[in-house]
Amino acid sequence: MNINPQTLIYALNRKFRKDIISADSQTMPLHGGTVGNVHLVTGIAETAVGDKMPYRIVLKIQKKWERFNDPNSWRREFDLYASDLGATFSDVLRWPICYHAKMNTEEDEFQLWLEYIDGVTGLDLTGDMYEQAALELGRFQGKLYAEQPTVLQSLTNLSHADLMKNTYLHYRSWPLVYDYIRSEDCNFPQHVRQMLIDIDEHADEILARIERLPLVLCHRDFWVTNLIYADGKIALIDWDTSGWGYLGEDIASLIADEADINHMVEYYQRCVPAYYKGFSEYATVSSVADHCVYEMILLIFGYRLVEGYLHTEDDHEKTKLVHTLQKIYEMKNSPA
Repeated sequence: MNINPQTLIYALNRKFRKDIISADSQTMPLHGGTVGNVHLVTGIAETAVGDKMPYRIVLKIQKKWERFNDPNSWRREFDLYASDLGATFSDVLRWPICYHAKMNTEEDEFQLWLEYIDGVTGLDLTGDMYEQAALELGRFQGKLYAEQPTVLQSLTNLSHADLMKNTYLHYRSWPLVYDYIRSEDCNFPQHVRQMLIDIDEHADEILARIERLPLVLCHRDFWVTNLIYADGKIALIDWDTSGWGYLGEDIASLIADEADINHMVEYYQRCVPAYYKGFSEYATVSSVADHCVYEMILLIFGYRLVEGYLHTEDDHEKTKLVHTLQKIYEMKNSPA
């Protein structure tokens, strides 16, 4: 890809806090979710006094696209970095530093030049790292909930509290997935099918319980590939889905969104109490026994897993998806 040298030098000036006069560059693609074009840019930067410094910096290019029920999500990360939200993070939980943010309104595209953080991510995260991520997220959300800093009122481009509910209802109205788990052709174990049917039959009651929980600032894509653990700290990337959500939504994602299937029940048992412990350091919450994380997992991921099963031809992938649903079933009677 072509890198604009002037933009690169500007970003490197901000990164090093020195007068950079030139820099070469090489790029390689990084994971960046499904909607962003993310590259690692590396090279040697040279200062006005002749110092040569190797660098690594992340370039994220985001073009306009529309997410169901959330039309402005494509530019949300740009808007959040332009706000004062960064000042609310702790030293232990934060997002990558943004050295330069550039919006191209003619092309409906923005660029973010971000700190590169070399750490553990994805399925390489350990149980202790999961638990720390849950604890620190609870502290972050609890502090914002209790203190209500003025920056929260200035954030105009956030996803709405009913996003989870509307997404679930959208899936439930889709005959492909709704009819399949009720059909004779369904290959799922009977108890798994019944688990999904039960959540539908009790959805109104469950959603009413959820809507009585505290509203907090959620990341809403809080899964293992968006967490980077380095030097005992957690960095959180990809903020385009973030917005107002209910206490526990992000923990549902941490546990169930393409997570470590063999440890899902263990991580459920560890992360839910850690999350509530962190939140309760700043704000009063009801008993952990009253939480809705299990129900949120089914609302957010139940039909998504069914959709994945129906749309893949890979038998191994099908087995993995059914195994995930089985682990969610096992959580129901698991203490957390």
